[in-house]
Amino acid sequence: MAFAVDEINRNSQLLPNISLGYSLYDSCGKLGISFRAALSMTSGRGEPFQLNQSCYRNPPVLGIVGDSSSTRTIAVSSMVSLYRVPMVSYFATCSCLSDRSRFPSFFRTIPSDAFQVRAMLQILRRFNWTWFGLLISDDDYGRHAARSFQADLAQSGGGCLAYLEVVPWVKDVAELQRIASIMKKSTSRVVIVFAHQSNMINLMEEVVKQNVTGLQWMASEAWTAAKVLHTPSNMPFLAGTLGIAIRRGEIPGLRDFLLRIRPDNDTRSSQDNNLVRLFWEHIFQCQFYSPGIEVKEKERLCTGNEVLRNIDTEFLDLSNLRPEYNVYKAVYALAHALHDILQCVPGSGPFKGQSCASLQGLEPWQIIYYLQRVNFTTEFGDQVSFDENGDALPIYDVMNWSLFPDGSTEVKHVGEVKELASKIVDLILDEDKIFWNFEYKKPPRSLCSESCPPGTRMARKKGEPVCCFDCIPCSEGKFSNETDSTECTICPKDFWSNLQNDHCVPKRMEFLSYVEPLGISLTTASLFGALLCTIVLGIFTHHRTTPVVRANNSELSFILLLSLKLCFLCSLFFIGQPRLWTCQLRHAAFGISFVLCVSCILVKTMVVLAVFKASKPGGGGGLKWFGAVQQRGTVVFLTLIQAAVCTTWLVSSSPAPHENTEYYSDRIVVECVVGSRVGFGVLLGYIGLLAVLSFLLAFLARNLPDNFNEAKFITFSTLVFCAVWIAFIPAYINSPGKYADAVEVFAILSSSFGLLLALFGPKCYIILLKPEKNTKKALMGRGTPRS
Repeated sequence: MAFAVDEINRNSQLLPNISLGYSLYDSCGKLGISFRAALSMTSGRGEPFQLNQSCYRNPPVLGIVGDSSSTRTIAVSSMVSLYRVPMVSYFATCSCLSDRSRFPSFFRTIPSDAFQVRAMLQILRRFNWTWFGLLISDDDYGRHAARSFQADLAQSGGGCLAYLEVVPWVKDVAELQRIASIMKKSTSRVVIVFAHQSNMINLMEEVVKQNVTGLQWMASEAWTAAKVLHTPSNMPFLAGTLGIAIRRGEIPGLRDFLLRIRPDNDTRSSQDNNLVRLFWEHIFQCQFYSPGIEVKEKERLCTGNEVLRNIDTEFLDLSNLRPEYNVYKAVYALAHALHDILQCVPGSGPFKGQSCASLQGLEPWQIIYYLQRVNFTTEFGDQVSFDENGDALPIYDVMNWSLFPDGSTEVKHVGEVKELASKIVDLILDEDKIFWNFEYKKPPRSLCSESCPPGTRMARKKGEPVCCFDCIPCSEGKFSNETDSTECTICPKDFWSNLQNDHCVPKRMEFLSYVEPLGISLTTASLFGALLCTIVLGIFTHHRTTPVVRANNSELSFILLLSLKLCFLCSLFFIGQPRLWTCQLRHAAFGISFVLCVSCILVKTMVVLAVFKASKPGGGGGLKWFGAVQQRGTVVFLTLIQAAVCTTWLVSSSPAPHENTEYYSDRIVVECVVGSRVGFGVLLGYIGLLAVLSFLLAFLARNLPDNFNEAKFITFSTLVFCAVWIAFIPAYINSPGKYADAVEVFAILSSSFGLLLALFGPKCYIILLKPEKNTKKALMGRGTPRS
């Protein structure tokens, strides 16, 4: 402060022809002393200061630089604010001091703890630390820092506190043991400390005793540069500490100014001279002669001519000016405010009637007005200005405690953190310079729970912080494609979650496919049935003149074989992805083919009955109604009825493909909807009516005499046919999706095979294996032919 005032007084550009003076007060770290000093400064102002008068009486106090403690500053600023005396602190960081309603005349050149907290959180986010402990000092500094930390943490959601403990001021061994024990048991690997170096000294004794290792310490600006903690016992635990430090600055000329200080400097006040004498005695291990005070043994007398330049003392180490740099900026801020007052042009001033403040009648509140608008740049290149709350532009240095193999330590500058105009905290870190006090020389992991990967969601553990959670896999149909997702999102309508549940994929289209085992089996059976019909047709064609083939109208047998082949082939329309034309053809082809087949069987049954009736006396007249033309006409007529039903159905309400999502959630069933249930019912009912009629007629003719077994075969085949289709109805209704098509195909194939084997199996057996029975006499049972 003395150097800054001296430099300003020698500056012809700043406050020309005006000399600044100052008074220094030592608070001794006591609130009472600070308060009494402030009262003395504000209540002893006396008359307005006149330039043409001497300065023997107490001059007016136009501004206060200080205090260094938040607690003392809160008390002093509350009082001096009543007089509107500007107070610029260089070290009080409590965020509460930004409250303009309580502290209207307070300014500071150090960022508030609110920004320090945001800077800490930014570092935590940089290394993905979400689980940490917080230690605070038992004063306004610690309590307000904790409040800001918890508020910002809750707002950002960037982590959780494993514990929050207050470090006592006095050396309370039991309390310190309890805190160290909590730190040791906690799963958190990061400890943030908003406290003073005196608090840390007491705490570290207990940390060393309990061997609380493996922690990453984060220091607030209050103890980041505390070299008193760099002891051989502490450094194995504190090495690697990351800390927030006050912005370092350089003050040109300060070293030369300090070297000019001598105890015999008559220009200084007696109080200042006494302080210099005490310092001189301490540095040079000597003692000034004073009457009545004996010189201690082994101590020489101080001459005052000792050379300060030759002494290695921390007092002259100006490489790490941090609070001192803030003092320098505070003095210059007040000087620039006074300079701006002197530049005011009468008639365009900021006060009532556009007046300016006069130096002779200057009021402290007028300095506040100009101090709020100060904006200058130091020789070090830092801009100095205050926001609406009196806070300086927030910027901190990031420091790291390095431990070298030889046991030496260094507090290295590894980055900086500042707040941009958009209120975004900008962190610049050179991670390659950071010393990590861990075996793997990398940042530690500090998580209550591991991150939940995509495909899962976080589920909080009951009674624990939000950072402690379980990872629950997303249920089917839901997905999460982000890490640590709190909810799983439902997939869109036509999509479904993949196996990992981390994204949605189009739902699988399900239908009876040619490439799946079921489809291959049914296709093979259908083609085999068609081939079998072709073979039987070939056998009957080759043996068309034999009695077995000619019996009961061979023409109907050929039509029946052709219709059975169509029945086998129509089942192929039920396999493959449904299209509009396949949906329309499948039921039409099925209905017409089976009616053609069953009507042939019906006509054959009627012919059997007619022949048997004609064999009786007087029954020959009925045969004229069952000639070849009438048989063909009956078959065609019955088939045309089914064709008319199918045409009406297709025209009025045609079957069509439909994507059904009701059967399954994870796939889409592509099926053919029948369109008109009435049409489908009439089609099946007509086939069933002809089949039942055929069965009844064949059943009546089952006991015909001799060896004429055609009626028995028809009875058995129609019985199989009816049984299959009766069983088909409940199976079809209860089968979802492609299985309904499979059931229908199975019914078609089963009934077709039943008819083919029951009607043509015995005849093929006789034709191929028992040719001796392929005679008219054998068929009529009138004798056994000779070999």
